[in-house]
Amino acid sequence: MSGVTLAKALKQYGDVQVIHGVDLQISDGEFCVFVGPSGCGKSTLLRMIAGLEETSGGTISIGGRDVTSAEPAKRGVAMVFQTYALYPHMSVEENMGFGLKMNGHPKTEIQAKVAEASRILKLDPYLKRKPKALSGGQRQRVAIGRAIVRGPEVFLFDEPLSNLDAELRVDMRVEIARLHKEIGATMIYVTHDQVEAMTLADKIVVLRAGRIEQVGSPMELYSDPGNKFVAGFIGSPSMNFVTGSVADGAVEIPAFGGKRVDTPVALPAEGTEVLVGLRPQHITLTPADTGAKIDLSEQLGSVAYDYVVCPTGERIIVETKGEDIVPYGTTVDVSFDSGKVFLFDATTEQRLR
Repeated sequence: MSGVTLAKALKQYGDVQVIHGVDLQISDGEFCVFVGPSGCGKSTLLRMIAGLEETSGGTISIGGRDVTSAEPAKRGVAMVFQTYALYPHMSVEENMGFGLKMNGHPKTEIQAKVAEASRILKLDPYLKRKPKALSGGQRQRVAIGRAIVRGPEVFLFDEPLSNLDAELRVDMRVEIARLHKEIGATMIYVTHDQVEAMTLADKIVVLRAGRIEQVGSPMELYSDPGNKFVAGFIGSPSMNFVTGSVADGAVEIPAFGGKRVDTPVALPAEGTEVLVGLRPQHITLTPADTGAKIDLSEQLGSVAYDYVVCPTGERIIVETKGEDIVPYGTTVDVSFDSGKVFLFDATTEQRLR
């Protein structure tokens, strides 16, 4: 097991730079998740660590070894891809041991390592089956088992659950979390799904346009986002943002009927526009003759999500408890927990503190 260090890591395709001087320290045994929207560079960064993409500048170290120019096979990593990439004519057992067989490992060693990986992943009943006789989740477990038998220093996962249905995604998420706890290896996991990131990670790296926006534990990013992008990306449903303005040392919110927020943070000059952020569970709706209107109410059983159009035309989502669906067009007053308000600079989108 080893840690991974990136220092000023760059990636260019011709004149186009897609990874911009990334500095990152991933500790030995840590589960680190790269998360961000499509095109943010998370898979490219993972492939740079794997050696599948050439690093244009900076350095990458694994276990204290500079592997920036090393061949993929010599980096001590094993990668699990979105596609299972199993050999259809081989059994589960043969698929998991094939890499070791090709590298000339003794048969007894291969059998022992496959048996251990099979035990960890609960694949014993399927060892003699071919991939076509397996479910999607079972195939992904075989792909993970193939990585385990190699005994890598670092496991790399590139959106491994994207091809699975919703129920299997949850099951495999639990399997991967359990795997990490059992073997304690360093794992780097790429996903665009922030729920996967929140539930799996020791450390989350939020990426946008090839740059790191913020690094921290799941709850650090959720409760203390550094900017509007991170605040809106971490959490489901996303944080609501409405416009406010500084007035008499407080922030006035037209979307909420002019309600004010008294805040200890340093505010900009009088009249300056700011962004007000509130998570859906920190907003309360009450029936009113005038105010915001319900556009849609989604009942999910234990909670409901009300989609609300404010008098200013701004839209918010409110999480409520109970089983009643609020009728379309119902007029409501919007109130909120002032202690849960986040304020952001309207121009830079950085958090006001």
